[in-house]
Amino acid sequence: MKLKPPLEKFIVHWGEMGTKWGINRSVAQIHALLFVAGRPLPADEIAETLDIARSNVSGGLKELQGWGLVRVTHALGDRRDHFETLADVWETFRLILRERKRREVEPTVTVLRECTDQARAGDSGVDPTAVARLGDMLTFLELANSWGDRAGSLSPKNLKRLSQLGDSIFRLVE
Repeated sequence: MKLKPPLEKFIVHWGEMGTKWGINRSVAQIHALLFVAGRPLPADEIAETLDIARSNVSGGLKELQGWGLVRVTHALGDRRDHFETLADVWETFRLILRERKRREVEPTVTVLRECTDQARAGDSGVDPTAVARLGDMLTFLELANSWGDRAGSLSPKNLKRLSQLGDSIFRLVE
């Protein structure tokens, strides 16, 4: 597949942003290609289009499937697996929010809760300022985690509506 310049620019940039988000560049580029392609693609076409090794494509597709962002489809008369990603950016955001929460936030809340409990123990010897800061961080992350639960449980349509309401909410609290 020959990419038009705007699509190539988007895919390259998405790969660069992926590295800043802790995601392998080629994984992010595979996701971007599948997003803009508008049709399921076989792995060999992905590798050829992005000019990356077939093994990188295979690993990237497995990672994206693990996140729930890519699924396998089949084409009549073609024995190869084809891959497609979600077309709805709000559903994509919802899945990424859920996975990042599960992989990053929840383990951090668990460890922080243990550290805070141990630091609050009467004989811990931890400075009261550190105990207070651990408690503040725990409260913050528990609130963020709770917000993530609620946002992740919304439908894509309602998640979009919530985001659009954000402007009104900011004006209300300012």
